[in-house]
Amino acid sequence: MRFNRLGQSGLFVSELCLGTMTFGGGDDLWGQIGQLQQDEADALVRTALDAGINFIDTANVYAGGRSEEILGRSLKTLGVAREEVVIATKVHGAMGAGPNARGASRGHILDQAKASLRRLQLDHIDLYQIHGFDPATPIVETLEALDTLVRHGHVRYVGLSNWAAWQVMKAVGIAQARHLAPVVSLQAYYSVAGRDLEREIVPMLVSEGVGLMVWSPLAGGFLSGKFDRDGKTAEGRRVNFDFPPLDKDRAFDAVDVMRRIAADKGCSVPQVAIAWLLHQMAVTSVLVGAKRVDQLTDNIGAVAVALSDEDLAALDAATRLPAEYPGWMIGMQTEYRAKLMATGEG
Repeated sequence: MRFNRLGQSGLFVSELCLGTMTFGGGDDLWGQIGQLQQDEADALVRTALDAGINFIDTANVYAGGRSEEILGRSLKTLGVAREEVVIATKVHGAMGAGPNARGASRGHILDQAKASLRRLQLDHIDLYQIHGFDPATPIVETLEALDTLVRHGHVRYVGLSNWAAWQVMKAVGIAQARHLAPVVSLQAYYSVAGRDLEREIVPMLVSEGVGLMVWSPLAGGFLSGKFDRDGKTAEGRRVNFDFPPLDKDRAFDAVDVMRRIAADKGCSVPQVAIAWLLHQMAVTSVLVGAKRVDQLTDNIGAVAVALSDEDLAALDAATRLPAEYPGWMIGMQTEYRAKLMATGEG
C-alpha cells in the first residue's frame, strides 16, 4: 500500500480508502446499498487496516448517522490507535425535517460536526467535507464555519465533494484571500467508464494542488464484469439502484478491454478498473466499499496490478471522451506552445 500527500497539506493517506456507505442501512435508500451491522463492519475495518489502509470515509447522512456510529464502535472494538487512522466524514444532507437541518450554513455545519464527533466517539475529525453544493448559502459562510472548526481543534483539514470546477475554484480563492483553512481535497465520482471529470475538474485540481478522492470506482458495480451486453443482469446494487448514470455502450467497451487485460494478468476485472484510477496522476485515493470481506480483499488487490502503456492506451481508446468546446479550441491554439515547453524546439 502506497501513501499519497492529501492536496498541499502535510497529511499522508493510503491510496485506497475504506468507504462505509454499506454500514447500517435499513428499509431506505441506504438499505439498497448495504445493511452491514456491527460484526460485519468490524470484519471489513479489520481487513482494511491489516492491508495497510489508514484512510476511512463516512458521512453523517449515511443510514441517518448509523454508519458513523458503527465505524466509531469498530475503532474502539479493534483498539485502533487514533493517530494511526485518518477519519473523514461529510455534512450537507438532510438530518432533520426543518429547512435548517440540511445544507452548508454555519449553523448546520457546526451542529453536525458536534453530532458526528459524538457518533464517531472521537475528539476530532481529520477531514471534514461539504457533501454537496448549497446554492442557498454563500461560499464564504461555509468556509468561515469550517475555519472555526479547524481553529477550535474539532477538525484538522477541510474538503469538498460533488462540486463543479468553478465552485471549487471560487472556494479555493476565497480561502486564500481571507486566510481561512484551505480546501485540501475534492471527493468526486470518477471511473474508467465515467471520465467527465477530465474536462474541467481534473485540470483545475492539478493546477491548484487539490487532492482527489474517487467515489464509486466501479461505477456502482457496473465495472464488476458481471453485466453483459445481451441484457442478462447479475445480482448486485446496479440491479435495483442504477446509479451513477453511465453511457452504457462506452462502459461495455471498457469492460471488454478490461476482461482481456484481466485474463492476461491473472487478476479480476474490478482490480483493473481500480488500477486504472491509481495510474491517473490527479488521483490521491480511491474509495473502496464492500458488503463482504472477499469483495474488499479483491479490491485491495488492485494495488498490485501494474498496467502497461499498451493497457492504458487500449482503455483510453475505448473510453475517451468526445471533444467538446472549448477543449478542442484550446488544444488547437496551445499545441505550438505546449510542444515548445515539452521539447524546447521552436
